[in-house]
Amino acid sequence: MTDKKEITVLYVDDEELNLFLFEKSFESVYKVVTALSGTEGLEKLENHHDEIIVVISDMRMPSMNGIEFITKAKSKFKNIAYFILTAFDYNEQIEDALENKLIHRFFTKPFDITEIQQAVDEALTELDV
Repeated sequence: MTDKKEITVLYVDDEELNLFLFEKSFESVYKVVTALSGTEGLEKLENHHDEIIVVISDMRMPSMNGIEFITKAKSKFKNIAYFILTAFDYNEQIEDALENKLIHRFFTKPFDITEIQQAVDEALTELDV
């Protein structure tokens, strides 16, 4: 199993405050890379795909939502654990993503640091990273 400090997490959210809060919450545990959109998230994956092993994305973002972003990302970068973080309710799109194993789990905002860490650990064990 990879040492936690070596785990690089990409967090995608269209709100800078959320990126800041996530980074501050997890910087002592993970290396955090952030992106303000799905498009920027894909660029970060392209540039850091050898490091990033966890992707957490906001669901509702302009131009490309979290599921669309993860669908594109996963088609190219398969050995990554993908998650959705949303301020909104569980919906059919998230349900489909879970059933089709597009994402490992989804979390609600405000996020629970312990819940995310446990889910990341579980997913990385499944991926054998």
